[in-house]
Amino acid sequence: MKIVKIEDFHADGGWRTLSFLKITTDGGLVGWSEFNEGFGAGGCSDIIRRFAPMVVGLDPRPVGKVSATLRAYTQLAAGGLNNQAIAAIENACLDIKAKALGVPVCALFGGPFRERIPLYWSHCGSFRVTHAALFEKELGTPPLRGLDDVKRLGQEVVKRGFKALKTNPLLFDGQKPRMAPAGFQPNTAVLDKNIESKLIHAIADQLAAFREGAGWDTGLLIDLNFSQHIEGYKRIAKAIEKFDMLWVEIDLHDAPGLAAIRRSTATPVASLETIYGVKQFRPFFEEQAVDVAIVDVPWNGMWESVRVASLADSFDVNCAPHNFYGDLASLISAHFCASIPNFRIMEFETDDMPWNKEFVTNPVVVENGELVLPKGPGWGTEVNEEALKARPAKRRS
Repeated sequence: MKIVKIEDFHADGGWRTLSFLKITTDGGLVGWSEFNEGFGAGGCSDIIRRFAPMVVGLDPRPVGKVSATLRAYTQLAAGGLNNQAIAAIENACLDIKAKALGVPVCALFGGPFRERIPLYWSHCGSFRVTHAALFEKELGTPPLRGLDDVKRLGQEVVKRGFKALKTNPLLFDGQKPRMAPAGFQPNTAVLDKNIESKLIHAIADQLAAFREGAGWDTGLLIDLNFSQHIEGYKRIAKAIEKFDMLWVEIDLHDAPGLAAIRRSTATPVASLETIYGVKQFRPFFEEQAVDVAIVDVPWNGMWESVRVASLADSFDVNCAPHNFYGDLASLISAHFCASIPNFRIMEFETDDMPWNKEFVTNPVVVENGELVLPKGPGWGTEVNEEALKARPAKRRS
């Protein structure tokens, strides 16, 4: 079996562009993966196309060899976009290998450990604020203008069967509600990152409203992204201990610093969604910097992600996938969750455009807040190319 063609596709995902990679073999067998070109990852398709001549003609089934070969070629510029492009190729090759064997991808890694994957509602309220017009028009979501609306959203989470929710700091102190700077938007908060008591109190008020609406049996998570320096993360984590958080999520590329935050608070710390490969993850485990390691499977590749999870398991650390993508990526992440023993909970974009389900032949099935793992070979779905073409990307982000 040989790879004969590599193609990338991009479709309108509403508030972002959804990107797909297709690898075709000489026998007609096709493998798919989903990747991302937003949040600083613009140009991933160009790198995939640059790798294509190196991959065409190779047998896709020795997936580790294909990935290791490309990583060796890029070790002078390891990680980043190179890693994301390799991961997209790796994941599509795994789809081919599993289909050729007639098994789900998780079976290649000793799974499934579980066939129902507990989910948390990600960006709960966040995108209803930042993309209010789109969500109110396409999904019919009610406006989110204040803390009473946050309370009602917490009630909706429980009503729809989810056992946990994750939100971002939301501010209701101006003419329009807004999300607090996450540390990667173009504004002054990217540069100064000076914590203010006003923000700490706003976060506490928001979490109190979610607790009132969702109750104490619902897991509560908040994502602070890159928004603070160590001082700010410490103060926020300490202030929210009273809400019995499932975790506070922090992006910090400093293992000792993150460990210091973890030691300063009873609030569990989750991190590492922007880290690549076992060598980058290892210092964080050695420093005991996280309670939960967040692994981005589309960015790392399934093979490398499972290796990261094995390393985490040796330090008694659980893993959770970073998953803010479409249905194919959700299925890829679900296979990761089914392939490892040390799984915590899976991220899922509950608020999403209804037409995104059309992009795959077997959309994600969620029952009572759990993703039902498909039993078909590969990822358990194909991609509907006609649906992608019917909704061309408005922009590459």
